[in-house]
Amino acid sequence: MNVIWRTLLVIWRARRALRRDGAAPTGAIGRIRLRTLPTDVDVLRHMNNGRYLSLFDLGRWDLLTRTGLLETMRRNGWYAVVSSETITFRKSLDLGQRFDVETRLVGHDDRALYVEHRAVVEGEVYARAVVRARMLKRSGGTLSHDEFFAATGRPDDLGEVEPWVHEWARASALPSTRAEAPSVWS
Repeated sequence: MNVIWRTLLVIWRARRALRRDGAAPTGAIGRIRLRTLPTDVDVLRHMNNGRYLSLFDLGRWDLLTRTGLLETMRRNGWYAVVSSETITFRKSLDLGQRFDVETRLVGHDDRALYVEHRAVVEGEVYARAVVRARMLKRSGGTLSHDEFFAATGRPDDLGEVEPWVHEWARASALPSTRAEAPSVWS
């Protein structure tokens, strides 16, 4: 709920763009312009590290809407959940600073889709995140990539996920929800 009004505004604008321009290709790079608000900053007066991921969600909403994927997912009873994410910071975004959130589907493996987000100021990357998301069915179970891409089309330019992303995904994975995961500090 912390960025609900921004989310609704982004979806509304993306729907207008979809009606006006038609669906963007699935492999498109989405861009939205934002400004660092007082609710985004911490006591050091720069954007709080946790806020980046909340604002990057806006980039996913925009891209999903403009490509028509959101409507396809809604119609089929599918949804995505973030299973892991990693972020790296280069420079701080200060209060009132304008920046773009760039979002792109970068690939998939046998279990998840990968999305990259960037916070960009005048063409320069300030932060980058990689998000691993699983596709699920409201009726239960996991959505296969074959079923997903059959309904949405597989982007021609969807490349291979960089090897470090696969290593990160394996290294950061928690046990399955069906397995025990006790909190034991060693």
